[in-house]
Amino acid sequence: MTSFTRSKGKRGILIAYTCSILLAGLLIGGCSTLVFRHFGKSVDSPEGSVKLPILAQQVVVRRDHYGIPFIEAQNMDDMARAIGYVNASDRLTQMEGLRLVSQGRLAEMVGPSALDLDIYIRTIGLPRIAGMLLKNMSRENQILLERYCEGVNAYVEEHKDRLPPGLALSRYIPDKWRPIDSIAIFAAVNLALSFNLEEEIAALSIAKTVGAEKTAWLLPIYPDEPIALDEAAKLKDIDLKKASVASTKPTEVLSLLNMLGLGGIASSNNWAISKERTAQGSSILANDTHLMLSMPSLWNMMHVKCGAYEAAGINIAGIPAICAGYNGHIAWGMTMVMGDNQDVFLERMKEIHGRLHYLYKGQWLPVSSRVEIFRVLGKEPAKVAILETRHGPLLNESLKRNPVSIIQSLPVDLPYGIAFSWASNNENDHSMDAFFKLSTAASVEEAVPIMKQIKAMALNMVCADKDNIAWQVTGNYPVRSKGRGLMPSPGWTGEYDWTGFLDVAALPSAKNPPEGFIGTANNRTIPRDYPHILSSSWYWPERAERIAQMVAATSKHTHQSSMEMQLDVHSMLVPKLKEVILSGRLFSGILQEIQSWKDTGAKRKAQLAIEMLSSFDGNMTTDSPGAAIVGAFLHCATRNIFLGELGPEDSRTWQAFLTINNIRYNATCDHLLVRGNESPFWDKARNASKESKAQIIARTFKDAYELLESKLGGARTRWRWGDLHTYVWETESSKMAPHMGIINRVALWSLSSYFNRGPYPAPGDHFTLNVSAYHMGQNFDTWLIPAMRFIVDFSLNEPMYVMNSSGQSDNPSSPHYDDAITAWLKGGYLSMPFRDKDVKEQYRDIFLLTP
Repeated sequence: MTSFTRSKGKRGILIAYTCSILLAGLLIGGCSTLVFRHFGKSVDSPEGSVKLPILAQQVVVRRDHYGIPFIEAQNMDDMARAIGYVNASDRLTQMEGLRLVSQGRLAEMVGPSALDLDIYIRTIGLPRIAGMLLKNMSRENQILLERYCEGVNAYVEEHKDRLPPGLALSRYIPDKWRPIDSIAIFAAVNLALSFNLEEEIAALSIAKTVGAEKTAWLLPIYPDEPIALDEAAKLKDIDLKKASVASTKPTEVLSLLNMLGLGGIASSNNWAISKERTAQGSSILANDTHLMLSMPSLWNMMHVKCGAYEAAGINIAGIPAICAGYNGHIAWGMTMVMGDNQDVFLERMKEIHGRLHYLYKGQWLPVSSRVEIFRVLGKEPAKVAILETRHGPLLNESLKRNPVSIIQSLPVDLPYGIAFSWASNNENDHSMDAFFKLSTAASVEEAVPIMKQIKAMALNMVCADKDNIAWQVTGNYPVRSKGRGLMPSPGWTGEYDWTGFLDVAALPSAKNPPEGFIGTANNRTIPRDYPHILSSSWYWPERAERIAQMVAATSKHTHQSSMEMQLDVHSMLVPKLKEVILSGRLFSGILQEIQSWKDTGAKRKAQLAIEMLSSFDGNMTTDSPGAAIVGAFLHCATRNIFLGELGPEDSRTWQAFLTINNIRYNATCDHLLVRGNESPFWDKARNASKESKAQIIARTFKDAYELLESKLGGARTRWRWGDLHTYVWETESSKMAPHMGIINRVALWSLSSYFNRGPYPAPGDHFTLNVSAYHMGQNFDTWLIPAMRFIVDFSLNEPMYVMNSSGQSDNPSSPHYDDAITAWLKGGYLSMPFRDKDVKEQYRDIFLLTP
């Protein structure tokens, strides 16, 4: 039984409490200041001591001036307990939010607005996957998880009357923390690293409007690969309008999941440079993981030590492990492979004798069913039937009622069922043990076999020791009997079924390559003729090209050169745009079109935009007018090429296109740089007159100039990319505000300056190593950033440097809530020392946990 409140009386107390805060804020004129002071008591002092009867021996928790902890214990059980206590002290609100989301229980805290998300999470089986991962863990690691839970629960019990504001304002009292809670968070992060489901659902929405074949042109695989028209052929005999109707609910839920940073939209950079290419003859490893801009960052910095075991780096609050970092012997990091380990199968449905069936190889088979009960704040529990075929659970809301009885009859005129297959449903997955063990490896030779055991996540794992570097692709990849899984497949024929999974021995890897470096940036890291399908949805190649270019620029690399690489905002796309668009027959056609215009003002604006692009050096700095014109050009090109057929702007089709066009190598760049005149989207079929590629690009130059005029003023020399393109750090609650009731929306609006930070000018874009991606074709607000950065230079006495994108704490009343943002914006790095004298010098605040 959960401890949340559902009674009308206490619901009324919550509303009254919220209103009192709002009223006080309006009267005083400083709601955020009032709340800041009110919750100051929820912030612990970094110095002092506390008695914890759960401990066997004393644990020392040191903190530096950013609040980053160094935890030193005398035994592993106590270390796990201390990590739990410290995680809770720093990120309890975040932990609780991640726990509830990952278990399909968020409605318990926020009410009916989260119910659809909860149903989705349990439908895809995230709690069941977490259960399998926990069951497969060694007993030794399960015990450490139990000890970790003891530490979390000790903190919550001690602070139950002074919980952090995110929990206190919601009047939510956390349950006891359990081992499954930690593993469920791991499973949720795995979900965030898998995103083909979103592509396939979006493809259905788009195909309804323009047909399957045209949709394939909006899902380019890579610049040197053909459009996957064979994938579109799978859908030729399918009623796409009904299929699109069936995808309505998954589309809405995936949008909400994206707001929470768990919608499969992550990316990253990493590289390892061999000792032969460094100034001091020792390897260097660098990693920056790209996640949604959020407050706080998903990542939490931590340094732990127990006897001979020591590790420092990034941690996810709720999981007692260093996910990526350095242990005194090796460094390891990760990026997304962009692996396609998810498939959507369309099922033909039929009601037979009051029970739902699906067609498979000529036979009508009954769906299986299970009932889930959902507790909802302020409402009676909802009972929902989850239906499943041999291809997986059915995602579409139209196949059930909410609440529903398992004997309730279903509508006769059913749309297609949308079944979801995910390779994470693996009974023999020991990924958790592998992540725990990786931080104990003493060499690359030891680390690589451990990395091969990671099946739950499709990652480019890169590791290094002083003398060696290595790369290993991890994950579980389906082997398909037919097709490549880029678009939904008909399930009734059986010809697109999975036949098994790719053997680990077939996964790409490298050790000490002759090039002298390894670099991954979500690009296609395999040759075009690689015999297996890892993905059809790679990221743009420009970041990987920039890594290779900068590594090749010198054979004397240092940690400073890797810092420069991580902060680099030079776009490799700009010279490609100039080469393709500003030369040859295409450019002649563009100029000819502009010269034909009677409007001299429009003609002048297009010409000025061309001049700005022509003279731009490709550095996407905040003060650059050239960067602004590139951003505006790509934005307007997206709309001018595709909106006519995929619009209007508020349609599901257009919104689906914007989603897939901003998380992968996209149709905008592919049409501008690769496809000639053969694409059907160069002809504006819905207009009375058709436009050629040259005509559309000419109009795009004019529109880009006018866009900047409207937003930044008429003086183009004063245009600044950073005035258009910004960072705003928002909490997950703020992002969900549009889905909440009026009381909560107003409350969050009133407290926005307490919880949120920004805007700040943002350099870079999708194509720069210092990523700052925006929604091309929609707006210029940054949504994807390097959520953390770290570098390990094995030649240094203290090899590790880090930076996080937000503060250590998730409590807005803490001085460490936002203090790291300034350093992150300025490109500052912080050492994480290992030598005893350096540790004591940096981590000066001491807090003792005593038995």
